Amino acid sequence: MKVANDINYLVEWLIQSGALVALVLFAWKFVKPWLDAKASHANTERAKASWSLLEQIANISVTALVGQNMTGKDKFDLAVKHVLQAMQSHGSTVSQAVVEDVVQSAYEQSSLTPTVVPGNDSQPAQGTVAAIDPKEAK
Repeated sequence: MKVANDINYLVEWLIQSGALVALVLFAWKFVKPWLDAKASHANTERAKASWSLLEQIANISVTALVGQNMTGKDKFDLAVKHVLQAMQSHGSTVSQAVVEDVVQSAYEQSSLTPTVVPGNDSQPAQGTVAAIDPKEAK
């Protein structure tokens, strides 16, 4: 019984003296930055996963349209449309300009699309041109 009274007295003292509030505020000063760092890290990981998914979908879309009997502009527009739809179905909102940049990058990186202009020997070999990284372009 004495132990229960001592614990009761200690809790009452912590509450009445304001020591409990000071302890909570002191702990919050250390916990809040840690929680903010965790949230920031989670957002970064989510953005990385979203960007990786965007690049994969663009590559798949470009590869699927290479053999189609369409003009280059039509293939590009259809690839952009497919990528936008796929990203929306996965719950990610991406602007059309970003999707266009990623699809253009996928076309440039694809070994299936020709990068050599016939009759122009100064052009690099097919599939050897490094694409512009959309992450660095803006």
